[in-house]
Amino acid sequence: MSRHTLSVLVEDKPGVLARVSSLFSRRGFNIESLAVGPTETPEISRITLVVTVESLPLEQVTKQLNKLINVLKIVELDEDSAVQRQIILIKVKADSHTRSQILEIAQLFRAKIVDVALDAVTIEATGKNDKLTALLRSLEQYGIKELVQSGVVALSRGGRSMTDRNLRPVERGA
Repeated sequence: MSRHTLSVLVEDKPGVLARVSSLFSRRGFNIESLAVGPTETPEISRITLVVTVESLPLEQVTKQLNKLINVLKIVELDEDSAVQRQIILIKVKADSHTRSQILEIAQLFRAKIVDVALDAVTIEATGKNDKLTALLRSLEQYGIKELVQSGVVALSRGGRSMTDRNLRPVERGA
């Protein structure tokens, strides 16, 4: 089984995300990461999915996704030809003795301190999964009180865009 990142442009309408994700769940595929948000075009949203599955079953699901009326375009993003990032917020126990060490670790990983309390520090970091995992391992010894991590967001490298080919979502259903 291999890891696949799909970028799916969809019409920004209620229920589209549920229909897209249900195609994967009906086949027993686990969605490792899911991020949804607006694009440069107000009526289009981008769904970024990361799944671990064999290529043939993924191809079948992709064909079924293409049949959904609100799905405009699907592109598999290769790790080498795409920019992929996640964001994480980590609340770490910190007292007067450990605070400077925690701040030093955050600096090493180019993370930001976004909140400081007497007993905790909240750190924001962005990057690939390996970087965020290494940051978490470095902070574990101090005690992680809470964390939240976004799904993967990704764009292909270079000047081309998924919407370069006169994609008109409003006209597609007509």
